[in-house]
Amino acid sequence: MSKKASLDQRQLRAIGHKLKPVVTVAGNGLSDNVLQEVRRALGDHELIKVKIAVGDRDARASVTEALCAETGATLVQSIGNIVLLLKRAKQPDPRLSNLMRALS
Repeated sequence: MSKKASLDQRQLRAIGHKLKPVVTVAGNGLSDNVLQEVRRALGDHELIKVKIAVGDRDARASVTEALCAETGATLVQSIGNIVLLLKRAKQPDPRLSNLMRALS
């Protein structure tokens, strides 16, 4: 089994700890532009943080669910208004992938 395949939740959270949010979902919610930027970031980096600055806890949870459903990403962690999302790339770029850089 490769190192990449053997990463567990704890290791993913540890890698994600030092990341900064690359996309912010604000008052306009999940617009097409936001979804396109999240898809691009997931394709490049595989593991990303997204800041969800909308309403209360229930609103953030529903936006997070919709974001995962629309992008095919998996929720790794949610703390406050920051979520950590994972979507493995078929052919990750070693220069951009947060997973590959953490393992090297």
